[in-house]
Amino acid sequence: MANNKVKQLWAEGKTVVNAWLAIPSGFSAEVVAQCGFDSVTVDMQHGVQDYLSMVQCFQAMHGHPVTPMVRVPWNEPGVIGKVLDGGAYGVICPMVNTAQEARNLVSYSKYPPKGVRSNGPIRSGMYGGAGEYQKTANDEIVLLPMMETRTAVENMEAILDVEGIDGVYIGPSDLGFSYGLVPKLDRDEPEILKIYEKIVKECGKRGLNPGIHCSGAEGAVRAINMGFKLVTLSNEVGLMQIYARMQVAQTRKESGGKA
Repeated sequence: MANNKVKQLWAEGKTVVNAWLAIPSGFSAEVVAQCGFDSVTVDMQHGVQDYLSMVQCFQAMHGHPVTPMVRVPWNEPGVIGKVLDGGAYGVICPMVNTAQEARNLVSYSKYPPKGVRSNGPIRSGMYGGAGEYQKTANDEIVLLPMMETRTAVENMEAILDVEGIDGVYIGPSDLGFSYGLVPKLDRDEPEILKIYEKIVKECGKRGLNPGIHCSGAEGAVRAINMGFKLVTLSNEVGLMQIYARMQVAQTRKESGGKA
């Protein structure tokens, strides 16, 4: 298995800029992979992606220097094993609320003796010679359980102490929601910012890398300055929508009422 660019950037003390794909299209994955991102995550939880479209996205990105990752729909061994066999170099897993759930994620994602992942790397095996992939997969694959509920925050230290995870990934909408706030991405409520500070601090103590979902560059820069080590810039649907709206609005405004 080739070196994981995400891990290399972290080792250099840099923050990873991550893309997010909700559209089941190899073509849009290919376009996004050429935009300068470090990693590209296929969203199988809230995106319109299925397993086959994930593989097509990976195939389309393969010629470009981005790390292919997946947000799985749930913390269960079948889908986690399949996305890794399909070539994912990183797994972001939703709703991990306890240390035991984080241990389960590690177990499903790693080959024995560290875990219970079944051997059959149908696509990922192509990244190296026969038998080569298995030698390094346990070390190279990035695992980020999502910390996105009040329960997970209460269990923060115990979750971060689980061996085999590389950090956590914050879902700001769900996190705010679980505290009775409106679900949105770039949060400014003092109680949530305090949680972010604590997550960054506790990850720092353990040499872990906290990630967070942002709505664009502004929120991402704020998160980087807070100490986050992976930032997602919206998803390709959001980016397309924002830019399209902006162009339409500018056309109408500057046409002097002709459009």
